[in-house]
Amino acid sequence: MRSVRIRTALPALAGAALLAGTVFSTPAQAAGGVTVYHVWFDSPGTDNRSNASLNAEWVQIKNTGGSAVSLGGWVLKDASNHRYTFKSVKIGAHKTMKVHTGRGTDTASDKYQNRRAYVWNNTSDTATLTKANGAKVDSCSWTTRDPSDKYC
Repeated sequence: MRSVRIRTALPALAGAALLAGTVFSTPAQAAGGVTVYHVWFDSPGTDNRSNASLNAEWVQIKNTGGSAVSLGGWVLKDASNHRYTFKSVKIGAHKTMKVHTGRGTDTASDKYQNRRAYVWNNTSDTATLTKANGAKVDSCSWTTRDPSDKYC
């Protein structure tokens, strides 16, 4: 009788373990540890649309994984669907990368959307990072109770 109960219980336990591993893993873990790490949504000073002011508004992503991740075709967008599509670029293991709103020359750690208007709302918004196929990787939201930036 005892061996019948064990044989019946083992498949159920294996299924539960598999389900727990699937349900409790986060989208960032599935994407190699890439997360929306820090958002500076309200650039310091007067919002005068100068390039310096626009570039003081940025989203920082972080690769917490142990290997580089290709971001080619990935999209960073806000709640109004203003989209920035990453070109053929990799984010190194344990590295960060800022995506600025204004104009500039891309480097390994800084990318520029080349916009002439602000993207991130000061009152509330959500920065969402998706893979090229549209699968959500991570997001970060804020409201007016946050000061001018948010660690996610």
